[in-house]
Amino acid sequence: MEATSIAKYVRVSPRRAQLVARNVRGMPVEDALNVLKFTPNKAASLIYMVMRSALANAEENNKADVDALKVKQVIVNEGPTWKRFMPRSQGRANTILKRTSHITVILED
Repeated sequence: MEATSIAKYVRVSPRRAQLVARNVRGMPVEDALNVLKFTPNKAASLIYMVMRSALANAEENNKADVDALKVKQVIVNEGPTWKRFMPRSQGRANTILKRTSHITVILED
């Protein structure tokens, strides 16, 4: 039995989110939530919210035992990049790339 949750177009770079996601793969859900809660990182709070949503999906839709669940996968894919411009001296402009992510959490028994 699997339960999933997806957050799309999240305003955090995929590289930074992958560094946090790597820490919680394969852990029991309760331990993973504690690790994410106390990780001082923007990506950690976003992954925490997606994991809570997947936990609620497992409990509501599949009637799963919450204590037996563990994190099967945390997938962070690259979303569309916002392109912005920063004015520079002498009439030039530099490109600013604001990256987004798609975060998927899969829980299993």
